Amino acid sequence: MRFNVFGRSAVVAVVVAALFAFFGGAGTASAAAAPAAPALSTPVTGTFTDASGGIGTVVGTFTPTGFTEDGTTALANGIVDLTLIDSAGQQVGTESREITAPVGVSQVSCEILDLVLGPLDLDLLGLVVHLDRVHLNITAEPGPGNLLGNLLCAIVGIPLPGSPTGLQTLVALLNQILALLNG
Repeated sequence: MRFNVFGRSAVVAVVVAALFAFFGGAGTASAAAAPAAPALSTPVTGTFTDASGGIGTVVGTFTPTGFTEDGTTALANGIVDLTLIDSAGQQVGTESREITAPVGVSQVSCEILDLVLGPLDLDLLGLVVHLDRVHLNITAEPGPGNLLGNLLCAIVGIPLPGSPTGLQTLVALLNQILALLNG
């Protein structure tokens, strides 16, 4: 049986949902008690070969309970609830278990300069210079072999995801977001 439990899109969905729920819930207060927020979860899908040799589907959800790191990778801990449906469309089983899965972290970039110059017209003793709008954007891309990108990101104070400090910072932020959402 093969299924995609926690890919990059799932990480993005969990973090975006967390941020949306946190910041989107900052509206007006009400006198009545707010209903309990549903557990934060992301869809899980996949396929398996069923007893008849056909391709069955796996559907379910992953609900994170916390984040940890192993020194090189951020890890999501949580509960996966799955339903298996055979190629004939019949439910053949369900499963719920605790899992730990690596969190796919996309490369971070550091904005170094974002300069916008409006149109400029100069008349220098009969020499007319016209410059249209200019937008200069310089970003540093950190990563293996990107020495200048790593240096500039370190200077602007953004910890690199692969570094111990960056990984610990990422895990701490994810756990804070999860705690806020779970009340």
